[in-house]
Amino acid sequence: MHWDIRRHGQPITLEQYHSLPEAPLELIAGHLYGRQEHRVTLLGVLLQNVGIDAAVRLGDLAVWKEAIAARERAES
Repeated sequence: MHWDIRRHGQPITLEQYHSLPEAPLELIAGHLYGRQEHRVTLLGVLLQNVGIDAAVRLGDLAVWKEAIAARERAES
């Protein structure tokens, strides 16, 4: 699924909505949903809806910078 994740929140499409896991929210061994694929889908839709600016306020800025640097190295 392609997500339109920007700095500020965006509405989701009906297709994106239908890609969400149909299972009720569940906690399995400390993880929401049993499958990583479902967690990533949920994260994508939430990031599109709230935007990156809201997300980066939730964690340590140094950790965000490390993740960005790692991705830049992997893509170069």
